[in-house]
Amino acid sequence: MHSLPRVIILIWGLLLSAGCSSGTSHPERCLSCHKGIEQTSSSHSGCVACHGGNPAAKSKLEAHRGIYGLSNRSYAGRWESGCGPCHRHQLERMQSSQMFTAAGMIAQTQATWEGERPGIRYGSQAAQLYDTDGKPLKQQDVAQLDNLSGELYRKFCARCHLARHQDPGNGAGNPAGCAACHFPYAAQATYNGGDPTMRGKSPHGSSHAMHALPSLQSCAQCHHRSGRTALSYQGLMDGNNGMVPTRNGQPGPVRGSDLRNFTHIAPDIHYNAGMDCIDCHTSREVMGEGYASASLHGQLEVTCEDCHGSVDRPPRYRAILRENEDPVRESRSYPLQMRPGMEMILTSKGRPFSNVFHVDGNVVVQVKQSGRLLRSKVITGTPEHTVTGHGRLTCTACHSRTVVQCYGCHTQYDREGSQMDFIKGVETPGQFSETEDYRTLYPFPLALNQKGRISPVTPGCQTFVTVVDEQGTVLQNEAIMQYKGKRQLRFAPFHGHNTGRQAVGCAQCHANPAFLGFGQHIVEGRSIKGTLICELSDNKPLDGYLTMHKGQVQAYSAITRANARPLNQQEVQRTLQVNLCLVCHTSAKDPIYRKRINYRDLDDTVHRRLLAPR
Repeated sequence: MHSLPRVIILIWGLLLSAGCSSGTSHPERCLSCHKGIEQTSSSHSGCVACHGGNPAAKSKLEAHRGIYGLSNRSYAGRWESGCGPCHRHQLERMQSSQMFTAAGMIAQTQATWEGERPGIRYGSQAAQLYDTDGKPLKQQDVAQLDNLSGELYRKFCARCHLARHQDPGNGAGNPAGCAACHFPYAAQATYNGGDPTMRGKSPHGSSHAMHALPSLQSCAQCHHRSGRTALSYQGLMDGNNGMVPTRNGQPGPVRGSDLRNFTHIAPDIHYNAGMDCIDCHTSREVMGEGYASASLHGQLEVTCEDCHGSVDRPPRYRAILRENEDPVRESRSYPLQMRPGMEMILTSKGRPFSNVFHVDGNVVVQVKQSGRLLRSKVITGTPEHTVTGHGRLTCTACHSRTVVQCYGCHTQYDREGSQMDFIKGVETPGQFSETEDYRTLYPFPLALNQKGRISPVTPGCQTFVTVVDEQGTVLQNEAIMQYKGKRQLRFAPFHGHNTGRQAVGCAQCHANPAFLGFGQHIVEGRSIKGTLICELSDNKPLDGYLTMHKGQVQAYSAITRANARPLNQQEVQRTLQVNLCLVCHTSAKDPIYRKRINYRDLDDTVHRRLLAPR
């Protein structure tokens, strides 16, 4: 019994020294050909453990026999077999995440394209998962979704998600699985490292060295379409152009993928501070937490209030008590590793950040790549954030510089043509094409989101559908799809990732009906008339969802997400009435904004004189 501690120490030492090794007693001959290739990381030794193959072979053909997914980079075994044995926990988290399953995107596509099948969850592949309550959850393969919504996802959306590799032929692309973030593609997905046998070949990462911390550009490889969040964050916009010449007959100033060029707008304040996506978004948000949420919103845990505080509560924090807690483990690759005793800021779900901590009364954010320390301003109790009546406003309602809005999405589905089905891996009958009418950034409409708070919304989606059969007969022409039993256009709550220090001016929101959902307009007495009218309607604006006639407000478009809705009659009236006060009371520190405004006060002698017609 006295020798037991020695045995434990010996076993522990052997485990530590093993690392992620090849697990074979044969010497590996891979480097006899792949001379100069970069070491993956200090904890990854050997080649076969990650790549498979025959390490003792002397010819290329024999050496590559058994390599994981050599002929198909979307093959799940490439990373299930390569990464899974050592990183089973991370692999299973990733496989249940929204970035892999795309279940939320598929569900919204079904709802938008009349393809809902109640009680059935579809994902990028069939799987047995667990929901957020820990109960078994069966996921059907989206290849089995045999309607227009299923085809649209498989032929458009499925290119960019982690369940499959995306070829870089359009100027962008991503590997599948773990490599999408940790071995990201460079320009045209070409290897530019030190191995002469691989240099210039595609599709591969630019180097064989692993990125323990995904860069902003790793995220931007995928998040540059749809909501354009990666573009907006960096201060780029691709709106209303397709390689349009901007200088000396050349498109620019920044060339993008898919025959686009980007122009500059003001970047997000966090981008200017040197922060990457991973400095706000936790690994649980990015890789998942092991449970399958119904949509992306269920997977998110970070809010602005976590670091900046809310109206009445400063950021919460909790001390690290043990050396094996998540912040200690996750920060091993940061310049400053977290340690027991440090007070870590908590997310909205009550879990600690790995790079945000409380010290000497300050909230400090460590930029994970550079180690730069930033102090986060806490707004709790400040006059600008304690205005009575603003309790439901999200931070983005006031602090968004821009919100990307694409109006009039015209999609044609032509059965005369064919197109690649990226899930099935074959070209099948039916070809999608799309155009848009108009794109803008500002002003942006506001509505109640799924949490009952007022936030920016963006078209999601304004789909006008044309369907052509195999004989060229038009079956549907610019049809508006049904949503919640009605033919109506849709808007969706959205965080544009283009945050500014200075908020939208009070008078802009309270005096401009476009912020309330009326779109471009003219005001005539007690009526608000839209000017960008939908081509299928005489009186409904394309860029809004509310109309007002003789003081009566009516909503005609839906706000997607459960419990989300446009502002109602009373909310619109209250918002516009405040503009009467803002003419004189311009500062948020004014005492009148510490309590609910009583508009009967306008009937006193002073206000009657001020408001009297001149």
